[in-house]
Amino acid sequence: MFFTFYKSQLLRLYLALFCATFTASSFANPLVIGYSDWPGWVAWEVAVEKQWFAEAGLEVEFEWFDYAASMEAFAAGQLDAVTMTNGDTLVTGSTGAQAVMILVGDYSNGNDMVVAVPGIQSVGDLKGRRVGVEIGFVGHLLLLDALESAGLTEADVELVNMPTNEAAQVLASGDVDAIVAWQPNSGQSLSRVPGSTAIYTSSDQPGLIYDVLAVSPKSLYANREDWSKVVKVWYRVVDYILDPATSADAISIMAARVGLTPDQYAPLLAGTKLLTLEEAKEYFQQTDGFDSLLGSSRISDEFNRKYDVYREPQNLDAYIDASFTLGL
Repeated sequence: MFFTFYKSQLLRLYLALFCATFTASSFANPLVIGYSDWPGWVAWEVAVEKQWFAEAGLEVEFEWFDYAASMEAFAAGQLDAVTMTNGDTLVTGSTGAQAVMILVGDYSNGNDMVVAVPGIQSVGDLKGRRVGVEIGFVGHLLLLDALESAGLTEADVELVNMPTNEAAQVLASGDVDAIVAWQPNSGQSLSRVPGSTAIYTSSDQPGLIYDVLAVSPKSLYANREDWSKVVKVWYRVVDYILDPATSADAISIMAARVGLTPDQYAPLLAGTKLLTLEEAKEYFQQTDGFDSLLGSSRISDEFNRKYDVYREPQNLDAYIDASFTLGL
């Protein structure tokens, strides 16, 4: 009788374990990631198309947004993670929607531009001119860096606040002499105004704008192993894009996501410095200046407070978890 009772209890235990396993595997919520139209973020489409997340034992859903809307969805708790710049990660966190940067995928290497109308050939020529820029955003930071490089300050130009996605229209209107925007808006500005010139770009200051995957602390704590797998998939994506044998296929996948031809998309990708695993490890080092994620974020934090994007300094250590990359 005791033995029968023991077998009965053991059977119940096995059933409980089976049910728990079945529930966890069958009804676990997928990781939901918001992404938008930037080459370093569109790159995730390669993993989606190739079903590499399923191969890694992951259930991941990617949701497509306009950039600002993706941050709003993250702040509203609708996403586990979102693709953002490091500076905007701080802005989002300052509102109470804390995020942890676990992956630095790329930095802008020419896609962010100061585009000037014909007749303006250098940043120095902007003195006394009107410049359209979305004040308090990364383009504003790029403009300040450009002005400093030419021995000018913000006081030497007149800023005209504008949404970045309206940059081409604003430049074509004749209301400003230059605009600051990122791709595809910067490229559209060049196309829309014949003779316009990119007089300063993010390639002039590498590391000014890092693009990251930022995860909510709640999701990161609950799914740390899964997020580690996501990071591994990312570096598979980078290798696939950078490999000459497979880059054409990768560009075709990315171009299709945004409705462009591969020939149209290739220059956009060229203006983005995708980081290999070994390169990314270097940018996770704790150094000052733009040559590290931490140093760049410090500069962004100072910029955000100077322009009243938020008032209190952010605890940068809480925003960066390098272990996912350094541990590979």
